[in-house]
Amino acid sequence: MPGELSAVAVDQAQLPVIDISGMSSSKEDERRGVGKALRAACLDKGFFYCSGHGIPSGLIDAVFAETKAFFDLPEEAKLAVDKAHSPCNRGYEHLGGQTLQAGAKPDRKEGYYIGYELPEDDPRVLAGKFNHGPNQWPADLPGFKPAMRAYYAAMLDLAERLMRGMALSLDLDENYFNGFVRDPLAILRLLHYPPQQPQSDPDELGAGAHTDFGGLTLLLQDDNGGLQVYDQDNKIWIRATPIPGTFVINLGDMIARWTNDAYRSTLHRVINHSGRERYSVPFFFTGNPDFEVSCIPTCLSDGQTPKYAPVKVEDHLQEMYRRTYNG
Repeated sequence: MPGELSAVAVDQAQLPVIDISGMSSSKEDERRGVGKALRAACLDKGFFYCSGHGIPSGLIDAVFAETKAFFDLPEEAKLAVDKAHSPCNRGYEHLGGQTLQAGAKPDRKEGYYIGYELPEDDPRVLAGKFNHGPNQWPADLPGFKPAMRAYYAAMLDLAERLMRGMALSLDLDENYFNGFVRDPLAILRLLHYPPQQPQSDPDELGAGAHTDFGGLTLLLQDDNGGLQVYDQDNKIWIRATPIPGTFVINLGDMIARWTNDAYRSTLHRVINHSGRERYSVPFFFTGNPDFEVSCIPTCLSDGQTPKYAPVKVEDHLQEMYRRTYNG
């Protein structure tokens, strides 16, 4: 992997734009057509732009407005909802709070974690299940909570549609992943990247090079750019330039593990050289914490054996958190 910060412009041949509206069709051939397009993208880089998703533009605008409003708050107000106060990793994460790339400097971003809302007396919370519990909500931003809750619900629906498409892409029954999708762990993360100088230290990145932990990542990015995807075949970084009306979707490590690396979980990073404040909103769909991920038999060629032992979603996720938060 090259260490320099340069990247070439991406084109649609490298990251395709896939219209997923067919997944809502009653016609099986239209749904299978989406599956076929997903298969090509997943066998290549595991990254694609998603159009035809049906998420209202007004909701997207509200999410960006509330995200900016939160990060514009005084430091004291943000620290009042610091995730250090939460037993389930919810709330504010200060600038430099995470290091995604081993050996690099802490990431130049600040964030905010939101998950599925559970009361403190819920049996899963009382049992101490990882990342289960109530959210923290900032005071004096009355539009923040309703916007984020509505967007979270919309992202859950979109992730479920995409997982049905993933099943079709593998020539499996459309409902193959139902057990994984049921009662999922999913995290909505608001991110703010201050601008970086064009000649930044190569070890100082907005988000260090990494693959994502879970199943699918659904990324909403503003128009400032900064996301870069590693092209393993050509050994270069390519810029995933924002395309209005789309999300960037990428596969996480669990999908690669599930398919015995037939589908790719690809390195990516963020460098904000726009000269402006950058905001992005990834939704990490990790699946049911009690579900066991083991190699899909049809992903094994003749004589091939699974590369990975079966793992429970919750155990996999906890290990990934330990790695990026230094234990």
